Amino acid sequence: MKHPQSPWWWVPTLYFAEGIPYFIVNNISVTMFTKMGVPNGEMALFTSLLYLPWTIKPLWSPFVDIIKTKRWWILAMQLLMSAAFVLLTLTIPHPSAAVIASGHTPINLFTITLLLFIITAFASATHDIAADGFYMLALSEDKQSFFVGIRSTFYRLSSIFGQGVLVYIAGSLEKSSGNIPLSWQVTMGITAALFTAISLYHTFALPKPGRDAQRTADGKPQTFGEVLSEFGHTFYTYFHKPGVWLAIVFMLLYRLPEAFLLKMVNPFLLGTTATGGLALDTDTVGIVYGTIGVIALTVGGIIGGIAASRWGLKKALWPMAASMTLPCATFVYLSICLPHDLVVISTCVAVEQFGYGFGFTAYMLYMMHFSEGKYVTAHYAICTAFMALSMMLPGLVAGYIEEAIGYRDFFWMVMACCLATVVMTMLVRRKIEPEYGKKH
Repeated sequence: MKHPQSPWWWVPTLYFAEGIPYFIVNNISVTMFTKMGVPNGEMALFTSLLYLPWTIKPLWSPFVDIIKTKRWWILAMQLLMSAAFVLLTLTIPHPSAAVIASGHTPINLFTITLLLFIITAFASATHDIAADGFYMLALSEDKQSFFVGIRSTFYRLSSIFGQGVLVYIAGSLEKSSGNIPLSWQVTMGITAALFTAISLYHTFALPKPGRDAQRTADGKPQTFGEVLSEFGHTFYTYFHKPGVWLAIVFMLLYRLPEAFLLKMVNPFLLGTTATGGLALDTDTVGIVYGTIGVIALTVGGIIGGIAASRWGLKKALWPMAASMTLPCATFVYLSICLPHDLVVISTCVAVEQFGYGFGFTAYMLYMMHFSEGKYVTAHYAICTAFMALSMMLPGLVAGYIEEAIGYRDFFWMVMACCLATVVMTMLVRRKIEPEYGKKH
């Protein structure tokens, strides 16, 4: 039976819900652990490990196709994440103010918190698989094209909500109560209530398209054996594509400066002047990085898309690689001058994030270019696994490096890592057709 409701009823909320757990796990966790006094080394290591589900999600994505429906997976994962958020709210530890101020809060105090973050991460990665599949099954091709901008917009809004609004709320509560753990407990409670409400809304708002059933081959449901065989063949064909190892190294190294930088931005903005940080308030970071930064990132991505469609990937690659690397210098400046002017700090963050958004367009286009062929969807999914891995691996050691050399030298090291971006750009550019990605 055809669902009478317009996609406007569920596409915006579905992609807003897709973004919230991702940003809670990968971004909010960094800010929360930093404010709780966890050392940068342990904070960066454990929060980077939370990227793992997005790295390995192609391993179980075929089974989301053959077990139940995409709609069932969406609702099940949303309810699981709602429960995890409620439990996070109830179990957040309350280290003393003296322990937090020491900057040596033991990470093992957050064992239950990390376990719930891991559950949320796996549920969120599974939700991503189901939501993207459901989007294609529930909408005709013309509506898919129409709503692609809508879904991207609401995903970005969830980023502003997660990194901006929630961090601002936590900072405001921290100022009014003087209690850092309580401020994060209340903030997580607000998140749990909102996400639970969205999940319950989706139980009746999501349509039930007839095509949302077990994947079929020749009209018959596929067995686990058939899926495993197809899965193995997909990986076999991927790793036998011409130039595959160059492509993998490019995917791992193109974003190397940003991968290091991203883990240390919030600790640097929040860190005391004694540790070489800017000593901003939590709510201010919510505005500067979580709102202004995300808006600049989004605008950079939009302009990058327009530029790539006019120039093509080959012509766009050098300017986009430059925009990925040169703006990192803004954090070298901030770490040397330690300005107090919020306009200066916000401008530096906006420039860096705009550059990253603009330069990331080339990375996405390159993954599409490399994935072309018979198994384009499956091969692109494997590329996104390497994309997640490229952020996870540098993040594992970023905090320990910063602790060893300080923020100023750390940001100089980030600038040195730009050399990897330049070298990989030079090598892959030769393999790209001049007209690829250009709008005709």
